[in-house]
Amino acid sequence: MNISNADRAEILVQALPYIKKYTGKIVVIKYGGNAMINEDLKNSVMSDIILLTLVGVKVVLVHGGGPEITEMLGRVGLESKFVNGLRVTDKDTVDIVQMVLAGKVNKSLVNLIERKGGKAIGLSGIDGHMLRAEAKDEKLGFVGDITKVNVQPILDVIEKGYIPVVSTLGCDKEGNVYNVNADTAAAKIAGALTAESLISLTDISGILKDVNDPASLISHIEVDEAKSLMDEGIISGGMIPKVECCVNAIDWGVRKVFIIDGRVEHSILIETLTDEGIGTMFYRKKGE
Repeated sequence: MNISNADRAEILVQALPYIKKYTGKIVVIKYGGNAMINEDLKNSVMSDIILLTLVGVKVVLVHGGGPEITEMLGRVGLESKFVNGLRVTDKDTVDIVQMVLAGKVNKSLVNLIERKGGKAIGLSGIDGHMLRAEAKDEKLGFVGDITKVNVQPILDVIEKGYIPVVSTLGCDKEGNVYNVNADTAAAKIAGALTAESLISLTDISGILKDVNDPASLISHIEVDEAKSLMDEGIISGGMIPKVECCVNAIDWGVRKVFIIDGRVEHSILIETLTDEGIGTMFYRKKGE
């Protein structure tokens, strides 16, 4: 696509109010799904994150890695079992989860950011006991509920000028490691940081009134409206826990939460630095 220099200048001018709005603020990006598997989209996401950082936004990248975990379990001959969408995680499985999330996935993202001109440091929820957790359900094994968040390691990394890249593992006082849901971890971390926004990259375009009609996107949802949309069945199935995380994040101190389509190239920049935005924004009315 050919863009004239004048058009480039106009794009930058239009982005200026949004750059001013976000400069110096913390934005947490929850990264997963198709955008994490497709190499072109992965490059797009990392470029967006680096650009935001260069204009003064304090970006925290929180990632999962479900497909990579499933692939590795298959390679070592372990079966992937799920209960209500949560991976059953026995001792052998949690060792693989730790290896894949804190090792392969985390370090490959750090490496990619560095190769594209950014500065990043990889962390996991175990580092500094950032994510304290306890067993969610005995039937699920080492799947954790977060009981406490210590964001000091993240703040230390930001202060030194690096992008924190956080894998969603937790641990308890005894040192047991837990697999933690990435949406919940991102919401908890964003809340503890009182982030300006939490952006969740998903494999859908946002909340649709009609799942078969992309034009029925609901661009803004006040948190009190979310339950009504669930009762009406507009928010259903696997979107319910994602939306609950969005609402919880705002309850925990995040100003705005976005569900956006990670399959769209540069969706993060479209959401943060343009008039139109993309996806669905959750917010609370001022004064509430």
